[in-house]
Amino acid sequence: MFLTGPLQSIGLPYGAAWLISYIVSILVLSVALLVMLAFLLLADRKIWAAVQIRRGPNVVGAFGLLQSFADFIKFVLKEAVIPAGANKVVFLLSPLIAFTLALAAWAVIPVASGWVIADINVGILYLFAISSLGVYGIIMGGWASNSKYAFLGSLRSAAQMVSYEVSIGFILITVLLFAGSLRLTDIVQAQAPDIRHWFIASPLFPMFFLFLISAMAETNRPPFDLPEAESELVAGFAVEYSSTPYLLFMVAEYLNIVLMCAMASILFFGGWLPLVDVWPLNAVPGVVWLLLKIWFFFFIFAMVKAIVPRYRYDQLMRLGWKVFLPISLLWVVLSAGYLFAIGRFS
Repeated sequence: MFLTGPLQSIGLPYGAAWLISYIVSILVLSVALLVMLAFLLLADRKIWAAVQIRRGPNVVGAFGLLQSFADFIKFVLKEAVIPAGANKVVFLLSPLIAFTLALAAWAVIPVASGWVIADINVGILYLFAISSLGVYGIIMGGWASNSKYAFLGSLRSAAQMVSYEVSIGFILITVLLFAGSLRLTDIVQAQAPDIRHWFIASPLFPMFFLFLISAMAETNRPPFDLPEAESELVAGFAVEYSSTPYLLFMVAEYLNIVLMCAMASILFFGGWLPLVDVWPLNAVPGVVWLLLKIWFFFFIFAMVKAIVPRYRYDQLMRLGWKVFLPISLLWVVLSAGYLFAIGRFS
């Protein structure tokens, strides 16, 4: 990591310098993510308000900029109510598991050239495994609450996440075929130097839209927020949660949403690469380009939430299994055939 050399220069052994460098890097990324999340949550509420022609949060701080921090303090200071019939250990453990897994997924996300916690050569598989494990936190929370609403919400969420993970997996395979690597850094570098080489401008163009819609379903985001359907299940799997445990579930959900925005940027829009490889655009730090792309995709997520009505559950399942799965599987075959035809596999 970037601090290992300077720490060794002041006399620390390599092992200690490596460990301190990793801890500092993890802390910096975690704090930056959580602060950015506060403003993304505010942006989500502001965009929703603007679509409905109202102001949204505008009291705490200038233009309501401190509203998310005020909400954070409120959640932390409130009393955590645990239902009498709940399994208390699992009830409190499940939001912690959901939050930890959502944060751990960011370990392999390259925010700029060389700026990544763990640049492993199976980064895509790591993300797929972490996202699959994320279902357990929701199922545990719904079961431990000892509530029919919460249990139904958790079952819906598990079925929904598993269904759309299949199509996301095939979409990722098409990207891996074009990039020739499972390392996220290599996927970005395969799209260098600018927009003409991004995968969105390749035969993978239809896969981007499938990925974006599948990401909304995977993160229980409207119009696929069936696990939290207020008119049917009140707040779904989180109905019995309050205070800090509820905050952990909410932060985990938004961390996963931002992760999907980052993945869309990395897989199809060149990650930290500039739009055009000319000065002064190529002089802008890569992390700034990635942040701009993440905010752009989050804006799309927020607009969809404000505009598109919620799907019925049978429509959600039909879209995943009868539309997205066959199309993504077909595109894997077509992508492999195309790359073979142009000599990429020779």
